[in-house]
Amino acid sequence: MKILFLGKKDDNHTLRALEFLRLYFLDVTSCLGRWGNPLPDEAKDWKGDIIISYLSRWVVPEFVIANAGIAAINFHPGPPEYPGIGCNNFALYNSEKEYGVTCHHMSKDVDTGKIIAVKRFAVMPKDNVESLLSRTYDYQLCLFYEEIFKFITSGHFSMSEETWGRLPYTRKEFNELFEIAVDMNEEEIARRVRAVSFKQFQPYLAIQGYRFILCP
Repeated sequence: MKILFLGKKDDNHTLRALEFLRLYFLDVTSCLGRWGNPLPDEAKDWKGDIIISYLSRWVVPEFVIANAGIAAINFHPGPPEYPGIGCNNFALYNSEKEYGVTCHHMSKDVDTGKIIAVKRFAVMPKDNVESLLSRTYDYQLCLFYEEIFKFITSGHFSMSEETWGRLPYTRKEFNELFEIAVDMNEEEIARRVRAVSFKQFQPYLAIQGYRFILCP
């Protein structure tokens, strides 16, 4: 069986997922990249059985998905209620009490394919972007182990009754979450600060074309 694994470069969770795959499959082609890297020719030219996208920085083209004879699946760091970009940020903004991770078939449009499995967990009152992301990646790796091993033992992927809760969040919606307006009340500002503050990424106040970064 031939596997194509697309993942995030220099990421421990990605490497552990790849190591697990190589325990059970002899022919695994791996392509790891960062945001902005072009999809490698090795991935474009690949033909085989299963494509696995795991924290991949690429939107996999439809013609590549079609080269998977059995399935092309993605592990999404969010539950079905939060497809698209910035899923954990919007969950924090909405003060969700529960979050999760999703394994699903890939299709032409991002985060719209049929769902294979979902794993959910609690969001703590003091969670921020960093703490929620850290736990999300741990649960995603557990889901990866579970669903790949199920395939190994059964020969097919599961079918969940869950469906996507909305259209995928867009880059425009994500970028707008960083914006603080002078007429926003204290509660709204606090929600946005919690939702986006992460290392060098901070909300900002825009006045007359200038951006004033707000530190939490």
